[in-house]
Amino acid sequence: MMLLRNLLFYPAFYLGSILITSASLISAPFSVPAFRRRVRNWAQWQRWCLRHIVGIKLVIEGKPHDEPVLYAIKHESFFEAIDAPALLDCPSVFAKRELFSIPGWGRAALAYGLIPVAREQGAKALMNMIRSARRMIADGRPLVIFPEGTRIPHGESRPLQAGFAGLYKMLALPVVPVAVNSGPLYQRGLKTPGTITYKFGEPIPPGLPREEIEARVIREINALNP
Repeated sequence: MMLLRNLLFYPAFYLGSILITSASLISAPFSVPAFRRRVRNWAQWQRWCLRHIVGIKLVIEGKPHDEPVLYAIKHESFFEAIDAPALLDCPSVFAKRELFSIPGWGRAALAYGLIPVAREQGAKALMNMIRSARRMIADGRPLVIFPEGTRIPHGESRPLQAGFAGLYKMLALPVVPVAVNSGPLYQRGLKTPGTITYKFGEPIPPGLPREEIEARVIREINALNP
């Protein structure tokens, strides 16, 4: 049964992704709100496919905040990266620069307001990210970062990427840590029925020393670890 569910999930999700991405690019020159709705539709389509084909339910503990904040989200699978526009109101996500080279998707991501992360460029990349992030904040949009920098197996905790502390200091925004336990269910191969949980932590104020902010974020984003 699990194999059959996956054989149905992949064609349905990827065909829908192609159609929705194409629709988003077509609508982008004519209506920004319509374009943003299509991006949100893609995240919602993933949720629908997971719920009705694979059998993955979603539970959300806590809730997002109305004011602009920096969401620091645990990264266990591609699920939470795709899901961000469904979880939050038009978020601007820091994403690896390599992803923007994907045909179609890369153009849509830039138009939506995702912020490329080029780690090899060091301080120059950080300043470019901060400029882009400030434009998004001025537009009232929340920011999302996966502070570990890559997918981490469920149950493991890693140090945060060095750029996180720089963004936290320069942007002077509250940080809302978000734990998620998608890893055991949303695997690269077989997707497994079960429940994925998000857990929103309490906002962490700006201005804390690097050691303190990193320790608090690490603790909170791993709150769903066994």
